[in-house]
Amino acid sequence: MSSNPVKDFYDQAVQKLKTGDLKEAETICRRALPVSRQDPNIMCLLGEINLRLKRPQEAKTWYGSVLKLHKKYPRAQEGMGLALLADGQAEEAVVFLQKAAAAVPGRSATRFALGRALAEAGHGAESDSTMQEAIKLNPQKAAMARAEEAQLEGRIEDAEKTLREILSKDPDHPKALRMLGNIALELNRHKAARRMLKRAVELQPGFAPGWNDLANLHMKTDHYDEALAAVERALELDPNLAFAYVTRGNVLTRAQRHEESLLAYRQALDINSVSVGALSGMGHVLKTIGRQDEAIEAYRTCIQAHPHFGEAYWSLANLKTFEFDEAEVEVMEKMIAEKDLPDEPKVNFYLSLGKHYENENDYDRAFEHYRLGNDMRRGHEIYDPVQTQVVHDRIIEVFDREFLGEREGWGDPDSSPILIVGLPRSGSTLIEQILSSHSMVEGTMELPDLSRVIVDLNNMSGRRIEYPEATKGLNGDQAAALGRKYLESTKRYRTDKPYFIDKMPNNFPSIGLLQLILPNATVINARRHPLDSCLGSYKQLFFKGQSFTYDQFELAHYYLEYQRIMDHWQEILPGKVLDVQYEAMVLDQEAQTRRILEHCGLPWEDQCLRFYETERAINTASSEQVRQPIYTKALNFWRNYEHYLGEMIETLEPLLKTLPPEDQPESFKP
Repeated sequence: MSSNPVKDFYDQAVQKLKTGDLKEAETICRRALPVSRQDPNIMCLLGEINLRLKRPQEAKTWYGSVLKLHKKYPRAQEGMGLALLADGQAEEAVVFLQKAAAAVPGRSATRFALGRALAEAGHGAESDSTMQEAIKLNPQKAAMARAEEAQLEGRIEDAEKTLREILSKDPDHPKALRMLGNIALELNRHKAARRMLKRAVELQPGFAPGWNDLANLHMKTDHYDEALAAVERALELDPNLAFAYVTRGNVLTRAQRHEESLLAYRQALDINSVSVGALSGMGHVLKTIGRQDEAIEAYRTCIQAHPHFGEAYWSLANLKTFEFDEAEVEVMEKMIAEKDLPDEPKVNFYLSLGKHYENENDYDRAFEHYRLGNDMRRGHEIYDPVQTQVVHDRIIEVFDREFLGEREGWGDPDSSPILIVGLPRSGSTLIEQILSSHSMVEGTMELPDLSRVIVDLNNMSGRRIEYPEATKGLNGDQAAALGRKYLESTKRYRTDKPYFIDKMPNNFPSIGLLQLILPNATVINARRHPLDSCLGSYKQLFFKGQSFTYDQFELAHYYLEYQRIMDHWQEILPGKVLDVQYEAMVLDQEAQTRRILEHCGLPWEDQCLRFYETERAINTASSEQVRQPIYTKALNFWRNYEHYLGEMIETLEPLLKTLPPEDQPESFKP
């Protein structure tokens, strides 16, 4: 530290804020408080951070503390106005923003905020004139402020529109390019994101966070070498960027280079000992490679430093074999009672508490927490069950017996892929672990490569015709080329073993496509009692995707759709898919293992029965469960919650009534 430690803290926090690392910026500011002697800039920065974290009431507290000491401090007046506005108090916000605008008449961002407050308070004419004043002061800066505010508030379309307007007038505006590139990245528009982020670093080659953005883009598209090169450039420019080491760790984790990723996270912690990204990332890697005690230690260090970071609590709960202590439960209960806590961490706390109370056999209390967490998460998901049904209708219509019969012999003849499909929480990880214990089989992870074949298909048609109809335009050579591309792209996960596993459950609608491009690939369908399968998903918090799992009706409807399309594959491709029932596997492991190996054309190996001894990285929620021998306590677990599953049971009734009487809900029995 220099002779001015408060300034050092402030500069470090501002740097984190510029890169979007809000949690670390907040940590630095709080560490500064004991030595800052109520420094107004540190407290205002904490107010700004809390605004960005959508905690307006906490932001008001910080700005209020400054105004008690410095009644006319413009930065605090503006901040208080913004906090009041975010808290729905527009009239009160106007008062503070008018004072700030009078104190700094040349600041366009202040006038823009005042204009919005006036509009929300119902003063339309005054708002319009204030907005015009803001634009006159600095048109481009006012527009950027508008875009930043829209992005902060989740109004992505507004932010995108404003940024495009800026770039139409100034195509080489670095900050606008970065912001729009990162928005495109979040929306999975990878080509647009790449174009803009590359241009941004060309314009500002010495700006390390820009290279870090580019690294995140390359990581998301699985271009790990390019991602590492970009993040190394960021670290060359500034070796003290903890978040860049975290990015490096994340890239190496995705590339399955786990020991190297742990080193990167430790380097981040050398710079910032409470880096939330490094601590949580380290916990995830340690869990994946089976070092559970160390993973727990990393997660607990994370929650001690960041008690509001709900993801770390869920990571502990998601170990499945872990139990919280009383102090941790008390903290979680306190967190869900905080009305200003954003929904994302609160969902993590709700589901973590659900798992805790389930471990205590308090199923009533557990389900209430699961329900509240799922209802909250569903509000942030976009899912349309009708759309799922329509897509499946189209797939079934295209991939019929005649279509595939006319194309028999197409595709690449390679027989190395073994695909395990099904729904989440249905035993696919157990099947994967058993097969990965065989000397001829490479266990990988849930691979995204087959879904990318669909993207390639759409691109081949110029997107005039979308998948699945786009397959009608393929010839034999093109189908074989798509198969080879899948095989080539999956090589980065493999060694020299003759077979490998692709355990992406969501591949089940794509079995017809797989038959077209890789006709000798093997498919195993992991099945489980419909209610155990659906309940398992309902209790699970997914990082992304699986948006159908947070509502009982949508979850059950999706199960029926899964059953419908799997029945279609069994009808038109008899013998292609082996159904493996979780309950049968648990009750007679050897018989089911022999079925699996026979279906894959593999010789018997005793090690497959001792799958729990196999050391390998496992990325799914069942990682700790499959590191122990098979147990039966999860069979018919749904009965503990049966009286809460009415909507699920009603939707699944046509399927449930086909089961043996002992497997049906009590309400079905006379």
